[in-house]
Amino acid sequence: MAVKPFKLALAGFSAVGLAALAACGEAPTDSGDDNADASFSACMVTDSGGIDDKSFNESAWAGMEAAMAENDDIEVSFKESASEADYDPNLQASVDKGCNFVVGVGGLMAGNVTTAALANTDVGFAIVDGSPIDANFAPVETENVYSIQFDTAQSAFLAGYVAASQTKTGIVATWGGMQINPVTIFMDGFAEGIAKHNEDKGTDVQLLGWDAAAQEGTFLGNFEDAAAGRSTSDTFISQGADVLFPVAGPAGIGALTAASEDDAVNAIWVDTDGFESTEYGSELITSAEKALDVAVKEAVLAAYDDKAGNGTYVGTLANDGVSLAPFHDFESAVSADTKAEVEALTQQIIDGSLVVESPASPAAP
Repeated sequence: MAVKPFKLALAGFSAVGLAALAACGEAPTDSGDDNADASFSACMVTDSGGIDDKSFNESAWAGMEAAMAENDDIEVSFKESASEADYDPNLQASVDKGCNFVVGVGGLMAGNVTTAALANTDVGFAIVDGSPIDANFAPVETENVYSIQFDTAQSAFLAGYVAASQTKTGIVATWGGMQINPVTIFMDGFAEGIAKHNEDKGTDVQLLGWDAAAQEGTFLGNFEDAAAGRSTSDTFISQGADVLFPVAGPAGIGALTAASEDDAVNAIWVDTDGFESTEYGSELITSAEKALDVAVKEAVLAAYDDKAGNGTYVGTLANDGVSLAPFHDFESAVSADTKAEVEALTQQIIDGSLVVESPASPAAP
């Protein structure tokens, strides 16, 4: 693994200290962009982690704002959820407010969105990273829930291949916030990409933190605890891991703080291009992205035109819904051969000659 191009002077900050600094700028629990002349109200209910989580909440909100920027007859607002207990009250408050379209961010909210949609059939809803389900997680037929999902196993596969090419110790690690499909799909793809590198290049890179065959691994139980994320990352580093792949929203910052204090350790981010969305670009080889902002924007615009309904969108490499982010500061560290191999693998996934599979992969629409 190449030495980091430069290091941020963050060694004196603990994960708790960073969280405290972030808290100083937290957004209110109910906010939005006023547009007094708008006739259509699109509202978002966040998952835990806050509107500025450097991950899926923030990206979804960017999509809401982009929809309003494109159509000045749309106004947007959001309600923040501090925990799962806030889902139902926030969804109901959005309905009571008169929202025409309500976007629930996160697969954990799928059942709550489904219940709200069945009780309010005159309101349009969307679920990010999920589809309509009942209390027993069985599929439910609805007329007013749009499903926004991503086959991130594909982008994570490429990330795993890159991680295997960059490790110096032959050991990499992943861990998740919670064991749910939108998390394990990344971990499955990452594991498969490492296996592909081992098969093609004759390497024996080991993955800590996730057994794809057994569907067992390391999880924090939440997406907020960056201190626990740091501790978990330190444990894997002590076991020899020099590339970390946290799939945990804001808690994943714990892995980046660990990497920032060890010149031999780097990381790969998820959901967004972490070089752009976090303060730890010098630690990040790349990111396994999903274009959540674009998908949310298009869903809101479709809802405005009364064309969302109970449709389904699945982001893939083929439709640019998922992707591997640029290497940024690691552009020279990643070999030309690896870059060519990643490009070839991308095309093989797109044309179907290489199938990346995960039990959590969404069904094609």
